Amino acid sequence: MEQITDWAALWRQLVEVREDRYRGEGKSGGDAWKERARGFHQKVMQRWTQPDSSRDFLLDQVDGGTTFLDVGAGTGAWTLHMARKAQHVTAVDPSPAMLEILRENIDAAGLQNVSVVHAAWPDADVKPHDVTLCAHAMYGTADLPCFVERLMEVTRRRCCLLMRAPLKDGVMSIAAQRIWGQPHDSPNFVIAYNVLLQMGIYPNVLMENTGEWGAWTSPTLEDAFLETKRKLGLGADSTYDAFLQDLLAERLTWSDDHYVWPPSMRSALVYWDVPVK
Repeated sequence: MEQITDWAALWRQLVEVREDRYRGEGKSGGDAWKERARGFHQKVMQRWTQPDSSRDFLLDQVDGGTTFLDVGAGTGAWTLHMARKAQHVTAVDPSPAMLEILRENIDAAGLQNVSVVHAAWPDADVKPHDVTLCAHAMYGTADLPCFVERLMEVTRRRCCLLMRAPLKDGVMSIAAQRIWGQPHDSPNFVIAYNVLLQMGIYPNVLMENTGEWGAWTSPTLEDAFLETKRKLGLGADSTYDAFLQDLLAERLTWSDDHYVWPPSMRSALVYWDVPVK
């Protein structure tokens, strides 16, 4: 009989690989977003110039009497979007650099119905809200069931998770399958969906209608090779070097003075109604 995957354990393992990589780069401790928050905000705003089915769907979930909780709010794109319609929005984030920009954006928009909480989830102390969203801010949390259970504790009506959904034939998926024996190089929708099922939660899924995420670029194949090894936690010398070099040479294309990776991600909105307490 085939062994059943422990999806929560797989999620934890991939988070730990990510944490080990950051420690190796000297990024542990302090605010990892201190030097990157404004660049991140610019990329988010550029992406938000395009229509998005998740945005439309979530905005339909609130009205003038709805309270909305934004977990891992970052620089506030979702917070501002929902605050224009909801009664009140609470934005939670552990990064001072992110929250500095979020507060600037709140002030610039003239919003009076937003509360900001400087804390990491699931430790944040917040009151129950009608609708809760965590958009791409769960990837650094090793204990996903605990993270989700806390979301449900403070949600009266509906929990929503927005996550990256890797394409089956993406470069990193192929590399992870060869090296790790499974196609997931990082925490993602597929793993989280199965964690929810194992928790007894049967969520709905809405795939974003914006198609595939923009492709990565690398100045050289050597840069792409080193970046791939970094993401997979491989040492300087690896038995997989030749395989990775061949894979990248085959799949990356040259355009406008850099190499372009093939698209590898979409985005999925997972949502479910919380049982009446």
